[in-house]
Amino acid sequence: MMSDVPAGTVDYLIFILPTLLKGAVVTIKLSTTAFTIGLALGLPLAMIRVYGRGFIRGVAMVYIEALRGTPLLVQLFVIYYGLPDLVPALQLDRYTAAFLALGLNSAAYQAEYFRGAIQSINEGQLQAALSVGMTPFQAVRHIVIPQALRLSLPALSNEVAYMLKYTSIVFIIAVPDLMARGKIIIGKHWRAEEVLTAVAVIYIVLVNTAAKAMGFIEDRYRIPGLQTDRPA
Repeated sequence: MMSDVPAGTVDYLIFILPTLLKGAVVTIKLSTTAFTIGLALGLPLAMIRVYGRGFIRGVAMVYIEALRGTPLLVQLFVIYYGLPDLVPALQLDRYTAAFLALGLNSAAYQAEYFRGAIQSINEGQLQAALSVGMTPFQAVRHIVIPQALRLSLPALSNEVAYMLKYTSIVFIIAVPDLMARGKIIIGKHWRAEEVLTAVAVIYIVLVNTAAKAMGFIEDRYRIPGLQTDRPA
């Protein structure tokens, strides 16, 4: 009932906060799952781009350029609305579609972060590994990948922050994330300024918390001499 809604700004924000926090939980789940999907796919894609040959390398390049070159919203629509039209048996629920769209998009960007990190590693390290009896696979696994993961951390920190904000588009397909909850509240109470301010503050808290966590990881796994000091 509208009569149950507090008139004062502070009381109103307290009133809507539980609903917004439920949306924030969905946002966190979306972003962490999507980032994990991106990580799982991005590293292999980067390896294929750097070390692959022929057709498989071309497929990886097309995937990365297509996902980085088209809007995320278009990708979400293609997965949620387009795939069922092309393959009627493939009916994705809204959460699965959101996870896939965000995760596949993140994979394309993470692949480029990893590719840059891999290519920054001195070729002499691989030659040294091969000279002591390692196979090329062992050299890449034990020498290249551990360094590439650590060198990629600053870029991955940005990806985490971006992913928290990118999730806001999923309200388009009725996933009840933070942005969707805010729009629902606005539709009920018509107090957009207060609701959007609260939503913005929650996003800021989420992004800054994630940035602090990633900053800690960066400091913990920094490679001395290969990374400049991160600003405090």
